[in-house]
Amino acid sequence: MSSTKIGKDKDELLGKLAEWNIQTETIEHPQVFTVEQALPHLENTEGKFAKNLFLKDKKKRLYLFCAPHDAEVKLNDLAKMVGASGGLRFADSSVLEEKLGILEGSVTVFGIINDTENEVKVVLDQRLLDQTYPKVWFHPMVNSATTSISSSDLKIFIDKTNHELLVINLS
Repeated sequence: MSSTKIGKDKDELLGKLAEWNIQTETIEHPQVFTVEQALPHLENTEGKFAKNLFLKDKKKRLYLFCAPHDAEVKLNDLAKMVGASGGLRFADSSVLEEKLGILEGSVTVFGIINDTENEVKVVLDQRLLDQTYPKVWFHPMVNSATTSISSSDLKIFIDKTNHELLVINLS
């Protein structure tokens, strides 16, 4: 990031998770910019890597959508499920950095820790919360590492950040 740091970085995030008694495991790896680039680094782990989309609607409402990395996501269908006005499109990278304190390529549910104004609505596929996977893997604010969290701890994390959660069923 630039010299004007916004919000918590990786180390501060992991410290806060530990403070909240949320169990995590972090794997360091080279920077990755796609799910396909990340998966080889998680080959010997249990659980599911998540895809994360930072979206906005016509009224500039912001949504952070997370699902299993291999889930088929159609933005038009997602817009209907979340009640987005005028469809959904990707939010600008400047908004991502301003609201979640992260850069493009590092979109993660953990970014909501920096959204202290609760301007971002969190939308999760139910499989990330219903124990379908023993662990779910997200970037910890940077795309040079990946951190696991259990479904129950993910719910605790979202609650601790005071974010509204919308759970949808994509399967």
